[in-house]
Amino acid sequence: MPRPSPVERIREAGKAGLERLLGPLVRALARSPVTPNQVTAACLLLTLAAAGALAAGHLATAGALFLVGSAFDLLDGTLARASGRTTPFGAFLDSTLDRLGEGALLAAAAYRFALEGQALAVAVVALGLLGALLTSYTRARAEGLGLACTVGWLSRPERVGLLGIGLLFNVLAEAVFLLAVLSLWTVGQRILHVRRQTGGGPPDLPSSRDA
Repeated sequence: MPRPSPVERIREAGKAGLERLLGPLVRALARSPVTPNQVTAACLLLTLAAAGALAAGHLATAGALFLVGSAFDLLDGTLARASGRTTPFGAFLDSTLDRLGEGALLAAAAYRFALEGQALAVAVVALGLLGALLTSYTRARAEGLGLACTVGWLSRPERVGLLGIGLLFNVLAEAVFLLAVLSLWTVGQRILHVRRQTGGGPPDLPSSRDA
């Protein structure tokens, strides 16, 4: 099994630290009637509220809401494990709503740039969204083939941090540019990673199915 890269180790350390920080809240929720899927839905609502604030031009508010919602996004999985309520549907719902929230925020960013007449920035947002979706897709497709694929510079935690900083410090255009470049770079890293794991053979076109 390949050793995790420095980026992966930093990512896992950050996740573990945040889970420890949220530990008391997780334990309190585990004793309550709140379900992990309800927490997942609440995280989406916070992200949609962030998208609404961004569309209205309140970037700092959007950044705060987005970062809080994304931080609490760890709660649903941690709560599910702590309360013994892990389900395949819960994992599916979490991943799906994460993509929905991220897409809504980037759509709001494109709307703001369009209002300001920044056509190039709108195009960059589209590339950033494509990169973010492909980053998730390449991992899911690889795991569907039984391969681990968490390599790369910019997975969801880094995208969240980058967008949050861009919103809080009013450097959204620069953040979106970095998001587009580094997300697409990460897609390339994952393609090469899977190629190395599979020996780079030709694709199995007759039985391959798009996910």
